[in-house]
Amino acid sequence: MQIADTAICLTVDDVPASASFLTRYFGYAEAMAADGFASLRHPDAPNVIFHRRGLEVLPEGFRDRHADGVILAFVVSDLRKEYERLRAEGVTITLEPREESWGERLFMVADPNGVPIELVEWATENGSGSGGGSGGGSAEAQA
Repeated sequence: MQIADTAICLTVDDVPASASFLTRYFGYAEAMAADGFASLRHPDAPNVIFHRRGLEVLPEGFRDRHADGVILAFVVSDLRKEYERLRAEGVTITLEPREESWGERLFMVADPNGVPIELVEWATENGSGSGGGSGGGSAEAQA
């Protein structure tokens, strides 16, 4: 199988709020949008698609689910700089910067719908470029 592109699809209550958050703070751009739907692109990260909860295009068993249990994780080259930038812009930090014993530094924010976003920087060469998962069971979208 050849995969032509990658997207993470999240179901939220307020699609424009989540789309605006990723556009404003993380460099995403809107590729297309309609009522209850937004598709975002980024040159260095997977695409993100937001669906409004209850949207009939979703399978019946998924329509009322929220993006619970999902963490968008972005590997960045200067974690401290991103932390200071987001804090200065008024983004609520939901997990202050910390370093895990397995060699990653991270902090977290959440979008207006509560979707957690983790920013990660490898503290050692052990994790650099490995594509491994981050702490707490989240999977990283390599930037």
